[in-house]
Amino acid sequence: MCIRDRPTRVLLIDDDTRMFELLAEYLGQNGITVSHAPDGGRGLAALEANAYDAVLLDVMMPGMDGLEVCKRIRAKSRIPVLMLTAKGDETDRVVGLELGADDYLPKPFGPRELLARLRAVLRRAQPAAVADRLESSGVSIDVSGREVKVEGRAVELTGLEFDLLLALVRRAGRVIPRDALLGEAGRSDTVVSERTVDVHISHLRQKLGDVGTRLIKTVRGVGYVFAKEGA
Repeated sequence: MCIRDRPTRVLLIDDDTRMFELLAEYLGQNGITVSHAPDGGRGLAALEANAYDAVLLDVMMPGMDGLEVCKRIRAKSRIPVLMLTAKGDETDRVVGLELGADDYLPKPFGPRELLARLRAVLRRAQPAAVADRLESSGVSIDVSGREVKVEGRAVELTGLEFDLLLALVRRAGRVIPRDALLGEAGRSDTVVSERTVDVHISHLRQKLGDVGTRLIKTVRGVGYVFAKEGA
């Protein structure tokens, strides 16, 4: 896999040196170069000094934990972040996604699954081949830039919130069932429950303001619909 005519480069921020050695070997065999930072501080420094295509970020690290590192990354960058953790509780997954992580993979995991999820977040980060900009009812979406404006006002969304909004707007006027919405958003590989989808839709409405409340409608017992103009 190559991005922008150069090998894919990934930064692993994890204090487990053995994991780095295993992932460097396996991902290297699949065309992905892995660099290593053993703690959050050095990980952030590496991101400042070098160009990477994605970050593999462990949650449980001494000193600065992965959640704080993710928060600091998102303050400056939209680079895809795949969080790794020994915690499998859904609450932890929600926190990571809320901070802007693109996906969440609990340990232990197989290298093939990691590779599949990594490729998925890298694909989502690439410019879209169609419909580079969408506009509907005062909501403007720059697909390739992954930016959203509401009536001219820039709105900061997490990666998952952006993908959910894009899926709804692309299918404006059509009800999307909760259990299908992640797939419509290109997130079928993201492990969250329907309740978690409800939480993200609620936050998405809040960030969009009155427009979100007015246009993202709940169809009780089914899912959600983005109302067409004039509907």
